Amino acid sequence: MEIERKYLIPEIPSGLDIQKTRIIEQGYLCTAPVVRIRRDNDDYILTYKSKGLMVREEYNLPLTREAYEHLKEKIDGRLIQKVRHVIPLGGGLSIELDVFQGDLAPLVLAEVEFPTEEMAESFCPPEWFGEDVTFSSQYHNSTLSQL
Repeated sequence: MEIERKYLIPEIPSGLDIQKTRIIEQGYLCTAPVVRIRRDNDDYILTYKSKGLMVREEYNLPLTREAYEHLKEKIDGRLIQKVRHVIPLGGGLSIELDVFQGDLAPLVLAEVEFPTEEMAESFCPPEWFGEDVTFSSQYHNSTLSQL
């Protein structure tokens, strides 16, 4: 189960405590239901996501690089490229700050995943977060892949 909130980031503040940076590219074999392939640095993953906005079922299966490259030729829409910075937030939470590349630039989104719906619903974001787009499917990566 994936429980997350998502926010537009109008400007990335300086001095963030970035713990990890990953290079991600992902494409969608299907958007209803969501079936995604992803390269996350040197890891390759096939993901299924159910319908939903803040709460969705999510299943991940490992892929080989060869399987990923084969499936990449079959994606529907654009290949999304982004740099993901992981920033600790406290309370065991972290921010995944996605800086989109290519024709989706200069889009920047922040996601925070939660262990419970109650935590997600009571979350108070940092002041540098912009508009809460959690309940807008417009900012799902599957939708962005189709624009």
